Amino acid sequence: QVQLVESGGGLAQAGASLRLSCAASGRINSAYVMAWFRQAPGKEREFVAALNLAGPATRYADSVKERFTISRDNHRNMIYLQMNNLKPEDTAVYYCAARHRAAPSTEYNFWGQGTQVTVSS
Repeated sequence: QVQLVESGGGLAQAGASLRLSCAASGRINSAYVMAWFRQAPGKEREFVAALNLAGPATRYADSVKERFTISRDNHRNMIYLQMNNLKPEDTAVYYCAARHRAAPSTEYNFWGQGTQVTVSS
């Protein structure tokens, strides 16, 4: 099992920055892919960014490219999402997720509880 706990959400003005953190515990190792998803009110959950713990590969949704950066601290088992130049449309609950790298890319089976990010204009 893998346990994930997000933190770092809050209220920000458009153009500001926030950093989300995800503390991972349990059977997390280099065989896993970590990701951030988000869900805005009335919308489906959407992919934001992913990072392969086995190497440097990352992937981003087009809507956040050049603004968000996913990173990790292996020693602390932490995953981060640095969000710069925030926009009101970034307002959502952000979730940390994990899947084994052998699983289909859409099948994340470990999820955190989510952290709210609200961006005012």
